Amino acid sequence: MFSFSMPELVLILVIALVVFGPGKLPEVGKALGKGINEFRKGMETGQSEPVNIQAKPVDKPIETVCIKKDEETK
Repeated sequence: MFSFSMPELVLILVIALVVFGPGKLPEVGKALGKGINEFRKGMETGQSEPVNIQAKPVDKPIETVCIKKDEETK
């Protein structure tokens, strides 16, 4: 998928350390790992279960507003 070399990974880690600080970095990593795991689980179950989406009819039409620009306001 992605191929990062060692200097690129170190640069990303240093930037994350500066942005989040050493106290929050483990929490951010844990949350990111959980998010990726949930995404993967969702992708696996999403392929076997088709989703049917139906649009609801609109009760009343949408009103449009036209604004004319005066020549004096230029």
